[in-house]
Amino acid sequence: MKKDIHPNYMDCTVTCACGNEFVVKTNKEAMSIDICNECHSFYTGSEKIMDSAGRVDKFKKKYKLS
Repeated sequence: MKKDIHPNYMDCTVTCACGNEFVVKTNKEAMSIDICNECHSFYTGSEKIMDSAGRVDKFKKKYKLS
């Protein structure tokens, strides 16, 4: 590898809008995000399927799913 071309690799404190904080390795000292695994509905289990105009039922009927 060539010397002095790679960014400085350091600990980065990531802060979510929900207040969750965790540390990752990157070239920045701090990051701010909107959604993390503690508040995203997919990871928390509160995920809801929004069925507008019967699209989910139409899909299930088309592919003969239960």
